[in-house]
Amino acid sequence: MRAPETIRQRRDFLAANQGRRVPSAGFVLLVRQRGDGSALMRAGYTVTKKVGNSVVRNRLKRRLRELVLLTLPTHGHAGADHVLIGRDAGLTRDFALLRADLEKALTKAHLPPKPRVENGR
Repeated sequence: MRAPETIRQRRDFLAANQGRRVPSAGFVLLVRQRGDGSALMRAGYTVTKKVGNSVVRNRLKRRLRELVLLTLPTHGHAGADHVLIGRDAGLTRDFALLRADLEKALTKAHLPPKPRVENGR
């Protein structure tokens, strides 16, 4: 399977923010079905300035990109946008643990939403 396409436009990041959110130690995963009929998986990466300077942020983004390349083709959701928001712990956390976290987060994001309970209706 080929590598996922990279999300680059702001509107796609904002749309992904409306999807499922799964927090983890090293990152937060956002997953949103696009609904455009394409089975192409896309991935986006973002790290805020709170994490560190540009060198630190880019190092974390490189780690997240490698995680996605290794994990998304087998565990990702077809036709969905996947956005990883880097956290401080993503820099120091063992790469194998990060990969396990991403696999777990992708599994969790695929769960159907819980049904609403109507109050007395």
